[in-house]
Amino acid sequence: MLALNHYNSSSSPLLPQFSNESVEKLEPESVIGGPSQPGNQSLVEPTTTGVIVVILSMTLGIISNIVALFILVNAYSLQRRRTKATFLLFATSLVVTDFIGHVILGALVLRLYLSGGVHPEDFNSTDGMCQFLGGSMVFFGLCPLFMGCAMAAERCLGVTKPLLHSSLVTKSRSKVCLSVVWLAALSVALLPCFQLGSYTYQVPGTWCFINVLSDTSGVDVAFVVLFSGLGLSSLAVALVCNTISGLTLVLARLRRRPGSQHSNNSHDMEMVLQLVGIMVTSCICWSPLLIFGLMSVINSYAGEEDLSSYETLMVMSVRLATWNQILDPWVYILLRRTVLRKIYLIVKCQSGLRGNKLGRWDPTSFPSSEKNEVDQV
Repeated sequence: MLALNHYNSSSSPLLPQFSNESVEKLEPESVIGGPSQPGNQSLVEPTTTGVIVVILSMTLGIISNIVALFILVNAYSLQRRRTKATFLLFATSLVVTDFIGHVILGALVLRLYLSGGVHPEDFNSTDGMCQFLGGSMVFFGLCPLFMGCAMAAERCLGVTKPLLHSSLVTKSRSKVCLSVVWLAALSVALLPCFQLGSYTYQVPGTWCFINVLSDTSGVDVAFVVLFSGLGLSSLAVALVCNTISGLTLVLARLRRRPGSQHSNNSHDMEMVLQLVGIMVTSCICWSPLLIFGLMSVINSYAGEEDLSSYETLMVMSVRLATWNQILDPWVYILLRRTVLRKIYLIVKCQSGLRGNKLGRWDPTSFPSSEKNEVDQV
């Protein structure tokens, strides 16, 4: 997704940029679209620098997702462990979803930006463009959160109850679970089509989201509560599951006798580290939008007149949320055993910690996949 910027920031590629001189020359009517030229003024003035920043942001996201997708597909084709294959199936689906969302949402927001955005008087309009963009925001926002939660639960079951996991989790059931995740996110996104909520243009007129700031109704409040509640609940479940999985693996590693086989634990540790990376990224990127969206709609519904601070918070939050689809792929690129092994060796050489108790976490904790395949043969 396109990385939005705060509308008061001088570096904003999607939002208005006025110099001090231009601000002094502008009449109030010209900024808000007064009666002299109705509908001809815009809050957004595209600049060459802004367009370049937007294109670079989209390019970075596309390249990151393609690289991560190549790594995951290659690992999935070589993987013979069913538990690892299930994890890679979920991870690949997550990256594909992020990639599609980044391209679709980025293209729509870029189009709005280049056209000058939507006039403030038309923020409450319900045209097809806004409905599709708002629904896409909700769908591609919930999908990563739901998938991260499902992956964390699957790994928690695999680490704590491996026998039960082997009997319950199959490739076909994993695909059914993915279908349920996509269907659940789509069902929430389509609720406004049944008059259960609404999508509106948001300040500065270059993106659409759930109506949280103007003329909010009880249905809008319920819609935001549902969206934020599902998102925050997914993050909470993922946090609990990843904590249990991590503690279980650490205890198992500390109890391991020297010389014992631990390749399975190595695989599990790699997957849990990646899940923790996904969870931390999602928490940082999505929690502000989920929380501030809920605060905004509650205060708007309560009749608070001055909502300018919430407008600012919403723009900053969505700017942060857009980075989730850019940062997620780097979790799989960087938190691989080969990369972790190299990092461990570098840190060990720099610190000079040889022969101490940290020797339990030796570099073979992250053996390369090629070495494992040779050992299996």
